Amino acid sequence: MTANTVAMTKARSGWGEDLPDWVRALAVECDLTSQARAAYRLGYSAGAINSVLSNKYKASMRSIELTVRGVLMAETVTCPVLGKIGTDKCRMWRERSKEFSAANSTHVRMFKTCPSCPMAGDGE
Repeated sequence: MTANTVAMTKARSGWGEDLPDWVRALAVECDLTSQARAAYRLGYSAGAINSVLSNKYKASMRSIELTVRGVLMAETVTCPVLGKIGTDKCRMWRERSKEFSAANSTHVRMFKTCPSCPMAGDGE
């Protein structure tokens, strides 16, 4: 029995020689589980994942890239408030901190800190 390589084939076809490491990791996850399961795990639609694999996603891929790097590749950054966190968590907090919330002290600290963090200028 051969391994499922549909997603990897799609990624190589769409990206060619310039296949980024994070798209490769995404394709591997899709081939190991399914595109729908990978999408659910990452918090995106299967259509968005399909478009990324095909290199036809119209919007910026930075948000998806950071999520893949955090969830599938276990990449981390050092947050001035939370310490070592996944890139996906960093992206989530940056999104949440755009609006003030006094829900708890962490939300307040992130609201104050995220805009001046070096990660805030990563092109997302």
